[in-house]
Amino acid sequence: MTKVPPNIKITLTGDLGSGKSAVSRILCEQTGFEYISTGRVQRQLAQELGLDTLEMNRRADTDPSIDERIDGIFVALGKDPKGYVIDSRMAWFFLPDSFKVFLQTEVHVAVQRILNDPDRSSEQYASVEEAVQKILARKASENARFLDKYGADCSNLNNFDLVIDTANRTQAAVAEVILNVLEAKTEGRAFERFW
Repeated sequence: MTKVPPNIKITLTGDLGSGKSAVSRILCEQTGFEYISTGRVQRQLAQELGLDTLEMNRRADTDPSIDERIDGIFVALGKDPKGYVIDSRMAWFFLPDSFKVFLQTEVHVAVQRILNDPDRSSEQYASVEEAVQKILARKASENARFLDKYGADCSNLNNFDLVIDTANRTQAAVAEVILNVLEAKTEGRAFERFW
């Protein structure tokens, strides 16, 4: 079993549909850490506002209270002595001492995962083409907003300790890579950053 410090924060970000939520759940099962998902918070907020997630992101461009509500979660986490697995676009930025993981996947793989996920009722698409367009638009909107608002470049992979392409890996295999690389980093051993 991999040795993980009990107070570490593992932050996962990456492409939409790259498996962040599923991998986060596996990591929580294996570490006993609490799971925090701002994606779920965002979808819930969008539903409360009667919007889809893309429209809520567009509204966040002019309404700072949306990002403040979502981002506020992280203020206390940096001081919390417990370990967490955090599925969030910006947790890596707000928790600079966390173990920062970026999950990548090709957009058509992401679309199939999203379309087949029953937990994503707020993300309905009429066609695969519409899904691709909306996913790419959402990613561009978020990246531009985070760069403008925080100076945080989510597309710069050098910001992350570990980058994994999940397209041809099982969620369990992705979690195993994360825990093995985290152990190597914690112990001061060399590790491969790009998988």
